[in-house]
Parts: sequence; C-alpha cells; structure tokens
Amino acid sequence: MKLKPLTWFGQIAAYAAFAVLVGYFSAAPAWQAANAELAQIKLSFIHGGARVQECRRLSAEEMAKIPPNMRRPLECSRERVPVVIELDLDGQPLYRASIPPSGVWKDGPSSVYQRFSVLPGKHRLIMRLRDDLPGRINAERAGRGEASGQWDGEWSAVQNADIELAARQNLVIDYRADKGGFLVH
Repeated sequence: MKLKPLTWFGQIAAYAAFAVLVGYFSAAPAWQAANAELAQIKLSFIHGGARVQECRRLSAEEMAKIPPNMRRPLECSRERVPVVIELDLDGQPLYRASIPPSGVWKDGPSSVYQRFSVLPGKHRLIMRLRDDLPGRINAERAGRGEASGQWDGEWSAVQNADIELAARQNLVIDYRADKGGFLVH
C-alpha cells in the first residue's frame, strides 16, 4: 500500500505539533518548588511504637495445650501504640501529631513526612517523641536510672537543638532509636 503525499504531510504536521507542544512544556510555564527566600525543615522517619500489651510468659499447662510445632514461651499481642511527635520552633508549636501504626492489624511502624517553610536565621528547635504508653515510659526509665536530661517522664525522647538556617536550605529531622534518638542533618 502506497501512502499519498497528503497523508505524509498530515503525519509530519502531527509530529511537528507534538514536538512543539513537548518543547513548550519542557521550558514553560516557569515553576519553583519552594520560595527562594525561605528555608525548609523536613520531618521524615519511620518508627514502630511499643506493643499495646506486654508479652506474657505461658505456663507449662498452657504450653502443653499448644501443638508442638507452634509452641513458643511468650504470647505477644501484635497491635502497637501510635507514635506521638511534637516539634516546637522558637517556643511556638510547629507540628503536633499522633501517627497511627500501619498495617491491617495495626502492627506496623508509624511513618511521617512533613515539610515546613521557615524564615532563615537562628532558631531553637525542641523535638519530642513518645512511642509507648506514658505510664510505662516512667516505670521503665526510672528503673534504668536514666539522666533527667534525656526524657521528662511523659516522652520517650526529648532533644533541643540550636540551628541556623540560610535561605533555600533544607534541614532534615530523622528519628532512629538505635542511633540515639533524633538526628538533625
């Protein structure tokens, strides 16, 4: 089958129009991700809260009732407590949230990603996290004799940071229990 010259011209015109359209949208309209005069604080972490109920040791009688291939010494609930996070910037609340655990049975980690645009300059940042029930935090930490600067009885982790931000700077806050708590990059 031979193509007619009119068909060739139509295809060329369609391809040219498409190329012009792609070329236009690759350069315009002008778009900026963030205000160039502000700095950004990004809170981003994934952390699993403590289990809602403490694990319970099974008695010998209870173990005998369980088939041998399913026996385990501890019975633990799957559900986890929500992770509560608070950020204060210069004495003013910046972010407050109770982040529920993920998963159908509420047994996965809690995850958060938030961005905040702030004015450049020196700031005082206070970060608080609770990943257990308040009564259990007090008992557990008092038993270990931890220094009062690391927690205030209601929170699992509290950290203060003096930061200085420049325009267009990104400051990232992460939480890693295995690395000592809040990490400010």
